[in-house]
Amino acid sequence: MAFPKSLVIVPTYNEKENILLIISAILEQNACLEVLVVDDGSPDGTGDMVDELMKANPRVHLIRRKGKMGLGSAYVTGFKWALERDFERVFEMDADFSHAPTDLVRFLEAAEESDLVLGSRYQNHRISVVNWDLRRLILSYGANVYTRMVTRLPVSDATGGFKCFRREALQALNLDKMKSDGYCFQIETTFKIWKKGMRVKEIPIVFTDRTRGTSKMSGGIISEAFFLVLKLRLGLA
Repeated sequence: MAFPKSLVIVPTYNEKENILLIISAILEQNACLEVLVVDDGSPDGTGDMVDELMKANPRVHLIRRKGKMGLGSAYVTGFKWALERDFERVFEMDADFSHAPTDLVRFLEAAEESDLVLGSRYQNHRISVVNWDLRRLILSYGANVYTRMVTRLPVSDATGGFKCFRREALQALNLDKMKSDGYCFQIETTFKIWKKGMRVKEIPIVFTDRTRGTSKMSGGIISEAFFLVLKLRLGLA
């Protein structure tokens, strides 16, 4: 199947151990795919590595930011960049191989009939997570149960960060009003696209926790998500 021109957005902060490997793995999946790295001023030289690769490969792109500005704003920056160009499918994807590049074509296939495709770790009551401790698993699963109960959003994994948007879905969002981060950003984008009556589909993935580098998760991101869900339900966000 021939797919339209597609962009995989990969936000980075200190990902020198992963970045060249993940870019190579992404580009191997299909000729329609290009990569945009949004680097938040990584002091380990991640941006410099991408800059060198970009000179030799026209399918690799880089946006450098001055410092840690958050995952949500990194994706908004990438979305706007994609919409200014002729990309028809736009992905969110982590740099650390927790999302398998080999799943990208499945997302593209699903996006032929859907406006937003979510990679689900919890579809059909099955947990597909590798290398998480019990506390983190309970926190993530519980956050999704809470989100469904409060918002009525009919998805099993609203907090996951492996997603594919059709261009039309991104255009339906008011990107200038997206202020959330982390889990919160994932819930907000999915909820707002669903509320507009657009087609949201989940496909199962296996999430494998990073083996190189360090996690960027924080307690502040988790508490932000708790209050955002209430605001979405009340129409305040």
